[in-house]
Amino acid sequence: MVTIIVRSVLIYLIVLLVFRLMGKRQLGQMQPFELVLTLIIADLATIPMAEVSVPVLHGIVPLLTLVLLHLVITVATRISHTFSKIVSGKPVIIINPKGIDYKAMKKLNLSTDDIFSALREQGYFNINQVQYAIMETNGKVSVMPKGEFAPATNGDLNISSPESFLPIVLVSEGKMIKENITLASYSEEDILKLLSKQNKKLKDVLLLTVDRLGEGYLQFFQEAGRTIKMKKAGGT
Repeated sequence: MVTIIVRSVLIYLIVLLVFRLMGKRQLGQMQPFELVLTLIIADLATIPMAEVSVPVLHGIVPLLTLVLLHLVITVATRISHTFSKIVSGKPVIIINPKGIDYKAMKKLNLSTDDIFSALREQGYFNINQVQYAIMETNGKVSVMPKGEFAPATNGDLNISSPESFLPIVLVSEGKMIKENITLASYSEEDILKLLSKQNKKLKDVLLLTVDRLGEGYLQFFQEAGRTIKMKKAGGT
C-alpha cells in the first residue's frame, strides 16, 4: 500500500511538472496537438500508478518524451507558418457580411444549431448583429459585431457607424504571411519598404495587420504597438 501511495505521489508531481512546462492554457484553448498530448499523458500516468509490476521509470520516460515532443512541435509551429497550418489548421470565417458561409460550415462539420449556440455564448442572439464570425483553431468562435451592435452601442446613441472590417495579418513573429499579403493586395516590397522607413527588419516585427481601409497595426518585439497608415508600392 505504501508503495502505491509513493508511486502515485511521484507520478502526480511529474504530471504536474509536465503541464507546467506545457503552459497555462485551459482545455478549451488547446490546439489539436496539445489536446492529443494531454489525453495520452493522462492515460500513461495511470499505468505506473495502478500497476506495481510496471517500473516507475517506464511511466516517467514516456511522459518526459512527450514533453520534449510538445516543445519541438511548439517551436516548429512558431518558426514555420506552413507547419502550423498542417498541425493546428487555420481560422475559418463561418459568417461574413453575406451571412453563413455554407461551404465553410460543411467543411468544419458544423450545423446551424452549432453556429447559433456559439453566437449565443458570445452574447449575440441574432445573426443580423454579426459582421464576421471566425472558427479559431482551438474550436472557439470569435465574433466581430456590426458597428451598431458593438458594446456601448452607437445604435443606442443614434450615431451612424462605419462598416466593420476584418483586419488581415500580414506579418506574425517575423514571418510574412504571403497568402494574406496577396489577399490584401499588397506585396512583399510594400512590407519591406514600410519596415525600412522604421529602420527595422522583418525579424523585428511581432505583428503587422491591415484592414480594407488601409488602417494598419504595427508592433515590434519589446515595443508598444501603434496604428499606422499602410501604403502600397508607388503610393504617396
